[in-house]
Amino acid sequence: MRKRARIIYNPTSGKELFKRMLPDVLIKLEKAGYETSAYATEREGDATLEAERALDNNYDILIVAGGDGTLNEVVNGIAEQPNRPRLGIIPMGTVNDFGRALHLPNDIMGALDVIIEGHSTKVDIGKMNNRYFINLAAGGQLTQVSYETPSKLKSIVGSFAYYIKGFEMLPQMKAVDLRIEYDDKVFQGEALLFLLGLTNSMAGFEKLVPDAKLDDGYYTLIIVEKANLAELGHIMTLASRGEHTKHPKVIYEKAKSINISSFTDMQLNVDGEYGGKLPANFLNLERHIDVFTPHDIHNEELIDQPTVTPQLKSEDHQQNEDK
Repeated sequence: MRKRARIIYNPTSGKELFKRMLPDVLIKLEKAGYETSAYATEREGDATLEAERALDNNYDILIVAGGDGTLNEVVNGIAEQPNRPRLGIIPMGTVNDFGRALHLPNDIMGALDVIIEGHSTKVDIGKMNNRYFINLAAGGQLTQVSYETPSKLKSIVGSFAYYIKGFEMLPQMKAVDLRIEYDDKVFQGEALLFLLGLTNSMAGFEKLVPDAKLDDGYYTLIIVEKANLAELGHIMTLASRGEHTKHPKVIYEKAKSINISSFTDMQLNVDGEYGGKLPANFLNLERHIDVFTPHDIHNEELIDQPTVTPQLKSEDHQQNEDK
């Protein structure tokens, strides 16, 4: 029996490139043995609703074509369901943090090949209060960069736009009194920002979590304590090289469960989008989502438990291998 695939895509991502290439994508998936249909999002929340409908219709795989925001919405649509399908990702956003973390090809057909090859890996996701995320949760003024950076600037210089906006915001940074309870430890004091990472790539910084594992059940918690402008600029420079973890103003820990509160308003960033305000409770849901990944991802030391699941190949593909 042929398998069924549902594509959920943001038609405006990547300068509408995926929208233009959709006929070729459908043909390639059909030849690989999938009956495939597609849904184009129109507004915020559409991808979540469509992911829920896809589960009701028992699709074998979901394919997300868009940026980290679209992926986040799809994850929120399937996270609580027991019949979660495997998830394919075609990165089409400005930064594509999760796609970078998985070492997915940055071209449409290359990412599609990863899905068709059929290797998948179970990865952790985060739960913040009643919302889910797959890459990053953060708080502090600097973490607002991803949703305050003008889209026009991003279209011109790509992910470098976040660096430009980040350094522009440095003089505005103010420390906030926080209480952060993580597993059996507590931080209480003034901090400029905190980050909870599930992968090694955040806002284009690919070495922010140099020892990240995608499936170990732990967040990487980074707290930047109150610092002056020079110190903060130095930390950002070190972070681009993965050398920030030993800075005296940086706390770098691993934790499964985290509670964060403050008497001062602090906005939250979830997978690059506005995520409300504190207080917040964070739980790590270990190996919760099954994602198509390159077959050699285990060689990159990103996976703690080597469990790659081969997909049943299409009939034509199998016949060619049997010859």
